[in-house]
Amino acid sequence: MDTFKAGCAAGFSGDRIDGVGPVVRTLIEEGGQALIFETLAERTLALAQLARNADPQAGYEPLLAEMLRPCLADCLNHGIRIVSNFGQANPPAAARRIQRLAAELGVRSPRIAVLSGDRLDQPDQLDYLRTVLPAEVDPRNVVCINAYQGAAEIADALRAGADIVVAGRVADPSLVVGPAMAHYGWQADNWPALAAATMAGHLLECGTQVTGGYFAVPGLKDVPDMHSLGFPLAELGPDGDICISKARHTGGCVNEQTVKEQLLYEVHDPAAYLTPDVTADISQVRVQRAGPDRVHVSGVRGRPRPDALKANVFTHGGWLAEAEISYAGIQAEARARLAADIIRRRIGGILQLRVDLIGVLSILADDAGRMLQQHAPGGARDVRLRMAAAHPDRATAELLLREMNALYTCGPAGGGGVRTSLRPRLNSISVLVPRELAPASWSFL
Repeated sequence: MDTFKAGCAAGFSGDRIDGVGPVVRTLIEEGGQALIFETLAERTLALAQLARNADPQAGYEPLLAEMLRPCLADCLNHGIRIVSNFGQANPPAAARRIQRLAAELGVRSPRIAVLSGDRLDQPDQLDYLRTVLPAEVDPRNVVCINAYQGAAEIADALRAGADIVVAGRVADPSLVVGPAMAHYGWQADNWPALAAATMAGHLLECGTQVTGGYFAVPGLKDVPDMHSLGFPLAELGPDGDICISKARHTGGCVNEQTVKEQLLYEVHDPAAYLTPDVTADISQVRVQRAGPDRVHVSGVRGRPRPDALKANVFTHGGWLAEAEISYAGIQAEARARLAADIIRRRIGGILQLRVDLIGVLSILADDAGRMLQQHAPGGARDVRLRMAAAHPDRATAELLLREMNALYTCGPAGGGGVRTSLRPRLNSISVLVPRELAPASWSFL
């Protein structure tokens, strides 16, 4: 049987859309079988649910058509299966959009499988969740609750002949695990194989992070041709060995360091990486160069999957107000600090204000302002003051925007470039739910 090969063409919603062409061409040249698009972060799904609430035909990846337009015909013609969570909060609507796209392109209508079961909104599910939610969470404020589903249903749909599998909230590595299961005929309790496939998926799931994107530090970790970073590919052998590479004729790099950084990305315990499919152990993994932009990964071990599934609960969190103003030249930092003090004195008793002096102290600061107070004023000559506040009431949150605008003439001197924004805020917590409470399923559109 041919070695299983998969490529990734997106690492998040809003990722670049011009990387898919080189990935698909490489898959065609090398006899690859699967193309994945990973488009879901936790907050992305909640925002998609809000979009679906406003329009029943929305709530899927906004760039879906742009992502698939360059590659749909080639994938269908060469038997490359497409698997993605770009269904987000509305997989059926995403599948219908793909059908319309196929008609627009004049290609055959693909067989599209739609996954369901991640959205927890049934009475028995809600009754259970009320027993595990913190007391301060008001059920009336819940936007959506979604459980992380696994790969078994993806594999079943592909075995049944699906050209495309459209999912909502599945675990990111499962986008690769499912096609690998279908390709090799692995069962859902083949823990060593599923663990290896999980780590192959984990290495692909963030797109160009593993090909140098998030790795690059000029002068310390140089990466060539970052303007044309190639998206990654993975080969997964039947024995669980993994080889990571990138699309041909693209920039970036794949080396031992990029792979090791991505292996450990968002892994809380290297000996027990928990997913819906398996518990993966990478504590004994070996990472070795296998050629130019090719890295071999072996030694992944697997144990039975967890009994519970992780679920994210999103609630309305009121309104987030953000406002900025710039100060430059003589005493710029002192003027920015004075501006922040003015606003604190005027509305600090109403809103809890976050203050950042961009160019002096921002990323390393804290919401309470302690770091800013401890940081002795310096002589920065180009400072942008940012202030932010959250509040359940929109009108109260808007106070910050008005006060920042008032600094134009109310001083201190020389402020300019005010920008303000007000947007709904989402809060999230994670809980565990029994696997049987959130059964997954699939069907053809």
